[in-house]
Amino acid sequence: MTTLHDRPLTSTQQPGGAPQRGGWWAPLLRRLHFYAGVLVGPFILVAALSGAAYAAAPTVDHLVYHHQVTTQSRGPALPLATQIGSAQRYIAHRHPGDVLLGVKPASHAGATTQVMFSERGLRAGQVRSVWIDPVTGASHGDLLVYSTALPIETWLDFFHRTLFLGDVGRAYSELAASWLGVIALAGLGLWVVRLRKTRTKRELLVPTMRGPSYRRSRSWHAATGVWLLLGALFLSATGITWSLHAGSNVREIRSALNWSAPALTTTTPTTGGADDTPAAYDGDAQRTGKDLRVFDEVLAKARSVNIHNSQVEIDLPTQPGQAWTVAEIRRQWPIAANSVAIDPSTMSVVSQTNWAKFPLAAKLTQWGINGHMGLLFGLANQIVLFVLGLAMAAMVVLGYVMWWHRRPTRAARKMGRRPPAGALARAPWWAQLLLAAGASGLGMLLPELGITLLAFLLVDALVMARRPRRLDKL
Repeated sequence: MTTLHDRPLTSTQQPGGAPQRGGWWAPLLRRLHFYAGVLVGPFILVAALSGAAYAAAPTVDHLVYHHQVTTQSRGPALPLATQIGSAQRYIAHRHPGDVLLGVKPASHAGATTQVMFSERGLRAGQVRSVWIDPVTGASHGDLLVYSTALPIETWLDFFHRTLFLGDVGRAYSELAASWLGVIALAGLGLWVVRLRKTRTKRELLVPTMRGPSYRRSRSWHAATGVWLLLGALFLSATGITWSLHAGSNVREIRSALNWSAPALTTTTPTTGGADDTPAAYDGDAQRTGKDLRVFDEVLAKARSVNIHNSQVEIDLPTQPGQAWTVAEIRRQWPIAANSVAIDPSTMSVVSQTNWAKFPLAAKLTQWGINGHMGLLFGLANQIVLFVLGLAMAAMVVLGYVMWWHRRPTRAARKMGRRPPAGALARAPWWAQLLLAAGASGLGMLLPELGITLLAFLLVDALVMARRPRRLDKL
């Protein structure tokens, strides 16, 4: 006869693992939570640990690259034309062939100006930035950056999202984000069921250090999980919004409901070919270091329209017939995200967008993404994400520890028992229909969740089919 470490047979289990007839909801949640946790847990563990590291990266980056992003100089800033010219001379000697893309002027005293260049061989979205002292025009060196991320944060960003495997790697992060919310909600359901039945309710809110090892692990898993629930759901929802497949579905829904952020129109009314025609302002001259004063003129015009924040980015057009764009890029609360497209040949406004007029859904999406990236509330946001990531990783480990504690002590099998099967078959017909409809809809919205959920159901069906012959092995 086998025994289980610190774990008596539950009310839904007979000796040998055969389930009794009875309720179906709690056993179904338990089996879903178990299978998803065991099989998807490693992906969530990697995402949680890399996410925690990513949250700490901005602070580390600013310590490591303090020289590039800061300056001791104080005084009036030089014209952008002078600063960009200095960056182009620097890049011509060290990285010839790089092409000017745009500039982020220093936003406050003590900050440097970031002049951005494209370069062959970089990842999509990555640029080489030259950092210029806005007061003296001296170069502070160059770095490879991605959006607002410096090198360490950039490396962790790509690892967290793709494991450096491109779109194939993005499948891992999408799988983790898609299942995280489901696992969390299933865990909440089990927590509520146990709260109603147990006499030791305190252990479901405050982890205990007393009792057998399984009891301690379960208490830590349950109590930690309920406190992390909102954070887990937030990370799941916001992570899905920019995933590969599910993110595309979310964007299509937002577009159909007119919930997307408005986009700038950058096509100018006319184009030309002579030096005094609009084509002279398509960015080619500026890329070769000529007529850089246009940067100052475009920024001044944008300031008179709707650009009021000090954190801005000026981008050259990518092809003839397009306007220059100036955008506010403050991602910390309160967000500043106005933008304007300007035809520099006439200094006329081609189009503009204003954050105040964004649809609420678009604002919520932007707030959520910024919060997920640790940008919305600065250092406090990063600390919360760091702690949340480590706690979620601990949750995954505790789940495996609980499984280990449930192993038979004298049986050949070394792994713990899985929760009994058959709960779905015992559910009433209306519940089966609702679950099927909900799973189908969720699977269409979140394809990776749908595919893996189908795999779980097939495994469950195979286990049920083999149970009469292998009852003692379940």
